[in-house]
Amino acid sequence: MEKHGRSEMEMVPSEPHSFIKLLKVNREHLVTHIRNTQCLLDNLLQNDYFSTEDAEIVCACPTQPDKVRRILDLVQSKGEEVSEFFLHVIQQLADAYVDLRPWLSEIGFSPSPLIQSKAVVNTDPVSRYSQKLQQQLGQDSKFILCYAQKEELLLEQMYTDTVVELVNFSNESLGSLDSLACLLDATTGVLNEQGEIIFVFGDAGMGKSMLLQRLQSLWAAGQLDPGIKFFFHFRCRTLSCFKKSAALCLQDLLFKHYCYPEQDPGEVFAFLLRFPHTALFTFDGLDELHSDFDLSSEPDTSSPWEPAHPLALLASLLSGKLLKGARKLLTARTGVEVPRHLLWKKALLRGFSPSHLRAYTGRMFPERAVRQRLLDQLEANPNLCSLCAVPLFCWIIFRCFQHFHDTFESSPQLPDLTVTLTDIFLLVTEVHLNRTQPTSLVQQNTRSQTETLRAGRDTLCSLGRVAHRGMEKSLFVFNQDEVQASEVREGDLQLGFLRTVPELGLGEEQQSYEFFHLTLQAFFAALFLVVDDKVGTRELLRFFQEWTPPEEAVATSTCFPPFLPVQCLGGRGLHGEDPFKNKDHFHFTNLFLCGLLSKGKQKLLRHLVPTAALRRKRKALWTHLFASLRSHLKNLPRVQSGGFSQVQALPTFIWMLRCIFETQSEKAGQLAARGICANYLKLTFCNACSADCSALSFVLHHLRKRLALDLDNNNLNDFGVRELQPCFSRLTVIRLSVNQITDSGVKVLYEELTKYKILTFLGLYNNQITDVGAGYIARILDECKGLTHLKLGKNKITSEGGKSLALAVKNSKSIFEVGMWGNQIGDEGAKAFAEALRNHPSLTNLSLAFNGISTEGGKSLAWALQQNASLRIFWLTKNELDDEVAESFAEMLKVNQTLKHLWLIQNQITAKGIAQLAEALQKNTGIMEICLNGNLIKPEEAKVFEDEKRIVCF
Repeated sequence: MEKHGRSEMEMVPSEPHSFIKLLKVNREHLVTHIRNTQCLLDNLLQNDYFSTEDAEIVCACPTQPDKVRRILDLVQSKGEEVSEFFLHVIQQLADAYVDLRPWLSEIGFSPSPLIQSKAVVNTDPVSRYSQKLQQQLGQDSKFILCYAQKEELLLEQMYTDTVVELVNFSNESLGSLDSLACLLDATTGVLNEQGEIIFVFGDAGMGKSMLLQRLQSLWAAGQLDPGIKFFFHFRCRTLSCFKKSAALCLQDLLFKHYCYPEQDPGEVFAFLLRFPHTALFTFDGLDELHSDFDLSSEPDTSSPWEPAHPLALLASLLSGKLLKGARKLLTARTGVEVPRHLLWKKALLRGFSPSHLRAYTGRMFPERAVRQRLLDQLEANPNLCSLCAVPLFCWIIFRCFQHFHDTFESSPQLPDLTVTLTDIFLLVTEVHLNRTQPTSLVQQNTRSQTETLRAGRDTLCSLGRVAHRGMEKSLFVFNQDEVQASEVREGDLQLGFLRTVPELGLGEEQQSYEFFHLTLQAFFAALFLVVDDKVGTRELLRFFQEWTPPEEAVATSTCFPPFLPVQCLGGRGLHGEDPFKNKDHFHFTNLFLCGLLSKGKQKLLRHLVPTAALRRKRKALWTHLFASLRSHLKNLPRVQSGGFSQVQALPTFIWMLRCIFETQSEKAGQLAARGICANYLKLTFCNACSADCSALSFVLHHLRKRLALDLDNNNLNDFGVRELQPCFSRLTVIRLSVNQITDSGVKVLYEELTKYKILTFLGLYNNQITDVGAGYIARILDECKGLTHLKLGKNKITSEGGKSLALAVKNSKSIFEVGMWGNQIGDEGAKAFAEALRNHPSLTNLSLAFNGISTEGGKSLAWALQQNASLRIFWLTKNELDDEVAESFAEMLKVNQTLKHLWLIQNQITAKGIAQLAEALQKNTGIMEICLNGNLIKPEEAKVFEDEKRIVCF
């Protein structure tokens, strides 16, 4: 924007309120920067300041500057009021006259009440286009996309929040998201100021697409950042519909294939190029962007006017080569990684917590009696309840329950006892196949599941053929030819398994289809592999090779097409590297294959598959599954640590456990248990959810030995704790930190762990435990006499919970370490811990950091340490300790010679208090360091203590 080369005297009229003079003085500046004359004409006409003849005179001018000059001439000739209104229009329509904002600010223009009362209409192309986008996204996001195509469920009525956490580059939690608007907030969770991508990831079915739909709805309603004027939403899988030969410029991709401006598209696009920060792009499902298109053969696209393949445009948008400064929100399944230099934020979807599930139940079943009946059934079946932590599976289960409620006169009943994911998908298949049955008010449909599946065999085969062909190529959108080639009939399309692709115009002119979710496509692909007689052993086991590390799979690898995200996000030329960063679609197919070929499903499937073929496929699967399991367990990395033989499991191990659980084969569970030779199983950051605890217990309850189990940094919540019950009798170490566990889960731990009393380590850091849960943990400490380590930091424990825990610590003869960082026990809780410290026989490490402890609490702790000979490390970082507390600790140091490390970082101690501590060290030879970083001391004051190396100030 050019700088104004005029003095202030030239900017402001010489006489008061001379708007005519103002326009004359700044005439050429206005001619240079006014590009939109239509808005001015529309408003001058509407308020009767211009006649039709005036407008015709202006429109007859050959160039835009000439039009501006003629408007200025006419406005000035009509007097001060019209001149003032002219400036008012420019001020009100900021987008249309963006270049004049600084000038209007400099002249301090403020319209009179008369002018303010005049209506200003916004006919600016940019504003009109933004309004059109809002209307379109508002309509598109109004109803929830669901597989029952005849249903229309309002998003506003049905949407339920899930647990969303901001995470760092290493996927460690930075705290839960308060609202979706926080995703765009520059004050929270920013990892890289130069990055432009907000990366939202989570397992299949966790609600990534629903989150974007809600975000669209909020923007359309004006409830997001008002600075976002453009919102462009693309589903990555639909971009694969473009032919290899397709080439279009960025303007065509945005306008012709998304939403076309009603007027002046060139002006709208020019605004977007000038102000890319006003645009938000969302790209849903990067991991589903599989294509035969080879991006490496395409030149980089940095020109917005140069035609290129849509995938090349996508790559350039994500890398910032196009529209640098625009915010991009990208979703993908867990396992896909985005280069750090492109990231602005990362957010992890963790699904439904127990409270979210209750809220969702209330929305789905507003009738109280029906809702309570469902909740009672879920409460009685922890396995089913844990499946409901995944929003997609929860929705499917609830729809099946609703079907039973609407169909049968008796109380609807969900499956009893252990339910696998295969059971749920067979159930939903049965429900939808029964849609074809005629309904009657006097006669109910009494077909069994076997009869229903047998009657729908042809439908299942044709849909399975479509799913399998897509799975082979990692494609999730199918054109009409592909659907017809698989012999899918019109009636099959009405069942709701396949739906039409919502976006029209992306690629082929003919209709395209997709399964309502990737997991359903995987289920039908597995069903095809089981039911089709022509499928041989090699083809049956094809997707199991995705368990094999790349270097081991070279000899047997199938030639898959390249995976765009690796290329488009800076991974070109990675020869020999597995292009699939996420393989869930293969793993789900394997999982359903194990479920369908399990012993319990033979009776059902023998009506669909010849007995000999079924027996052959089952034998091949079991042989391969057992061999893969043995090989995987043998090759897991091991380390000797803390007296344990520790094995670090990988996410693939979680998938194997899921498959074993689907088989419901005790033999497979026993084999897996025998393969775990180590006595410390580490499953941190494996993205395990509560349903995985069912699979883990299915294996671990076969162990004969005791085991340490580390499940930190997963997504287990209270459902997962309940599912671990069968293996608590084996566990001596339980680490469940960062897992969304509440008091309800802690109660289960208390009830189970006190039965066996073998616990030595309990880790519950960074959960949602309150004083109620702290009471249960205190009772665990009272009854488990061998408990040595207790980690309870960053929960919601106050003084009451602190006092309960302190009393249990006081009475414990075994406790070695207690971590309470980041709670709020305050001075009352600190005084209780002071009582626990007096003459304690075993407590060696204690953290009361960041607990709101001030003078009284700090002095109590210092005095107590005068009567303690066990504590070696004491953390009191980030409290409110002052010089008075420092004096008390100085007195303590003259007596206590066993404390080694004292951390008083980030408190309110001044040079005076530090001097007292330094003086006390003259009489203490035991302590090794007193850390005082971040206190109220200046660098020049700290120089006094340079000779005392045990005082650390900076």
